[in-house]
Amino acid sequence: MVDRASDVVEAVGSALDADVNFLLARANAMSMSAANRALAPLELKVRSYSVLALACAAAPPSQREIAEYLRLDPSQVVALVDDLQKRGLVERRADPSDRRTNVVGATPTGVELRAEAAAATQAAESELYVGLSPAQRQSLTRMLRTVAFPTE
Repeated sequence: MVDRASDVVEAVGSALDADVNFLLARANAMSMSAANRALAPLELKVRSYSVLALACAAAPPSQREIAEYLRLDPSQVVALVDDLQKRGLVERRADPSDRRTNVVGATPTGVELRAEAAAATQAAESELYVGLSPAQRQSLTRMLRTVAFPTE
């Protein structure tokens, strides 16, 4: 049975090995899995870490801005912010430029945890992409940034 399964994987794989959408999805799944394992001791996952990282910005974003940037449904962001707020990592504050809007800012504890989480995810990334040279990793980052944030 294992031989049949590997034959199928080989046959299907050869059909997908040049499919950019498949390759991006597979690389994303591998990357998310590695990052989530690295973040687990900090009781974070990639999505909550992403929200925390954005909350550490000099100009904290609104929940709507976080949702747009991360391409998440606003209700998902509310749940992520609620969880981070319960842990004392972020707080909702009135936006100084528009009191009707709340921004999400990191607490000092959140800033510290974000630094630990960044180190953990960078270590996981280094492990995952060990087969790439530094120049290849920079090139991959540039290309993904171009795809993720196209100029309009």
